[in-house]
Amino acid sequence: MDQPCPAPRDAPRVALFVTCLVDLIRPRVGFAAIAALEAAGCEVIVPAGQTCCGQPALNSGDRATAADLARRTIALLEGHDAVVVPSGSCAATIRVHYPEILEDDPAWIGRARALAAKTWEILAYLDEARGWRPDGVTLPATAAYHDSCSGLRELGIKRQPRRLLGAVAGLRLTPLAGEETCCGFGGTFCVKYPAISNAIVGEKAAAIDATGADLLLSGDLGCLMNMAGKLHRDGSRVRAFHTVELLAGMGDGPAIGEEA
Repeated sequence: MDQPCPAPRDAPRVALFVTCLVDLIRPRVGFAAIAALEAAGCEVIVPAGQTCCGQPALNSGDRATAADLARRTIALLEGHDAVVVPSGSCAATIRVHYPEILEDDPAWIGRARALAAKTWEILAYLDEARGWRPDGVTLPATAAYHDSCSGLRELGIKRQPRRLLGAVAGLRLTPLAGEETCCGFGGTFCVKYPAISNAIVGEKAAAIDATGADLLLSGDLGCLMNMAGKLHRDGSRVRAFHTVELLAGMGDGPAIGEEA
């Protein structure tokens, strides 16, 4: 059953597409997303029956399965004012790739384009669509920021998270060498090519450690899990969080990999 949260009258009805990794690995990101969206004046709906967006199937060449999942997701989400996703890669799948994989399906291509037009990655939505800034959030720390490949290259997400984080009192962003360089996760890439993936994330972890930052931030949980795992294995003390966790005032909780 859909579960609407309290919101001001005439607030946009926003469907939160939770994503598989958030649901199964880091539910805190989902709760943080709801808190931030409500603070930005939205009515948040978490539609029941969500499944994978189809990105792993698409990346593996199984377009038929990806198209089936696209149709299911479109039907589930299209009745809302906006769809917001705490992941650049999943948001890009809906916004960029659904119209591509359904372009030859006359019954669905219009619906795919309509959903794509109102689908947002959460940091871009909070910054661009709502003009929101966190109020009263304080976290005295230094953070390095990683730009995920899908968010940066498919959705143009670069300045938005930095503007939002600029409103967190006490937080200082420090330059990260190769901040736009892939971390080596790449979805199914890290499973198919583990040695290459490990080499890439090894270079990324070394660059993160060299900043001397307390925190590692990004907008994609897959990237964060990959980098946090490598940092932990290398004995680093850098703690990783999804950006929306800090914006929702949850930066004092357990970092990725620290949950009991």
